[in-house]
Amino acid sequence: MTQRGLDLDNAIARDPHLREYIKELKKTTNLLPKYFENLSVGDLAEIRKNAILDPTSANIIYKIGGGHIHIDALRSRYITIEARLNLEEKEMLRRIKDLILEKAALEESVETKEDLVRILGKLFDQSVEVVDRKSRIRRKRSGNKVVVDKRDYELLKYYINRDIVGYGPIEPLIMDPYIEDIHLIGTSRVRVSHKAFQYGLETNVRFDDEITLNEFFISMSERMGRPVSASRPIVDGTLPDGSRINMIYSTDISARGSSFTIRKFAAEPISPIQLIKWGTLSPELVAYIWLCLENKMNIILAGETASGKTTTLNALLCFIDHRGKIYSVEDTPEVKPPQRGWQRCVTREAGPEDARVTMFDLLRAALRSRPDYIVIGEIRGEEGRVAFQCMQTGIPVLSTFHASSASKFIQRMTGQPINIPMSFIDNVNVIIFQSAVNVNRRFLRRVTGVEEFIGYSKEEGGVLTRNVFKWDSAADKLYFRGNNNSYILEKRIALEHGYSEPKEIYDELRRRERIILKMMELDIVGYHEVNKILNDYYEYGPESLPFTV
Repeated sequence: MTQRGLDLDNAIARDPHLREYIKELKKTTNLLPKYFENLSVGDLAEIRKNAILDPTSANIIYKIGGGHIHIDALRSRYITIEARLNLEEKEMLRRIKDLILEKAALEESVETKEDLVRILGKLFDQSVEVVDRKSRIRRKRSGNKVVVDKRDYELLKYYINRDIVGYGPIEPLIMDPYIEDIHLIGTSRVRVSHKAFQYGLETNVRFDDEITLNEFFISMSERMGRPVSASRPIVDGTLPDGSRINMIYSTDISARGSSFTIRKFAAEPISPIQLIKWGTLSPELVAYIWLCLENKMNIILAGETASGKTTTLNALLCFIDHRGKIYSVEDTPEVKPPQRGWQRCVTREAGPEDARVTMFDLLRAALRSRPDYIVIGEIRGEEGRVAFQCMQTGIPVLSTFHASSASKFIQRMTGQPINIPMSFIDNVNVIIFQSAVNVNRRFLRRVTGVEEFIGYSKEEGGVLTRNVFKWDSAADKLYFRGNNNSYILEKRIALEHGYSEPKEIYDELRRRERIILKMMELDIVGYHEVNKILNDYYEYGPESLPFTV
């Protein structure tokens, strides 16, 4: 028997819910899922690759926290494996929650999640009496306590913690590090986007009725400090784990019922090496961006929603000199620069009008602080004008923007509400376009093109640009069209840094590319591993590399 088979046997032995699930599964299908006790990023990449040749191979069970997930990608199903409560157990759970609520008023206020778990455990124990199975059947109550047996005790305690400390029915989805998006409309089944599989996997998670759903919305919004209500039905915020959530409350706005979308962000950013392995970037492009960021070029990552712009942005931040002072400006915290001198600035939208702090306010403050780089989560409105002011004063800017082409970028920047003069647009040096594309029935994230801004031409009536990278959809490959023809590399970086011959910059580009390729060869893909190499590179020079190129 393989180790994976032994892992499954051990998991079944210790988890009765998994045992029952596997038993039922065997009755309905002849395909027993592959089991992963610890699902790695490498496992995901292998599963994704094999699924193209054999869709039935994308049938897996993996462990998350105290539970398990079953994904049957062939049937577009994502199943959380939890113990299911019967009607009696649901009633017991309701009574215990009521008792805990009564007792909670007398308890100390909590400051941390750990305090909440501790006090909740104490109140739970005060609300139940544990007896043997036979006694439990005979007695329902003992004074002001709910009578439970040992199985009930563990089961109900799990649900108490899940619903009060965690996120209720969606807790397993929040716990899964490989979920990217969680989406719900009304009382239909929750759908998820998974890193390894197609968009729109249907889960077995749903809310029983509108009342339960709306109670969940109110609870979630209160945790964020942005209570949702009939007068304030749309709320955008951040959950304690860093995930971004948008909520639409009330059926008069969302016809099919209250809805939410949660965009999850990994605790550890994805490294640029991992993005190369996934095919989002190429080694040449990463080397090019490295040179651009090291030399303080203004870069915009553009693309539609869910194209992976923020993921790529976080991955590329490690190429900014680690010794510099970095300001990040956002309305929802998503950016995670590795630089020691990083200052995170976040807008304040709640409270009285005169107490609010906008993106515009934060950028003006950052401008006065003279940082080495300003990172803007997303340019959407009037803050774009301040961003261009920063560029003009020599403070480089790295940001994301919603646009699918250079012409649309220019149209949006020069129109309402940003209103940048056309002659200022060339303060942007490089635009990287990223999209979610369909390749052989797979949804993939790809950089589809890179444009260099050369300058404003009055004679031409606009901004001159040059395409330096272009994605070929048929070959699924990114081609470097700017080789020996890059305006930014030759006219900006090489000339400004005293190269006697501008073409020599391509030798440096190739040297950086070899460093990237060497990390790939040695399987150095973890964000912290990659970041340390680059940190040492800036601190001590090329001699610090742990390998030869």
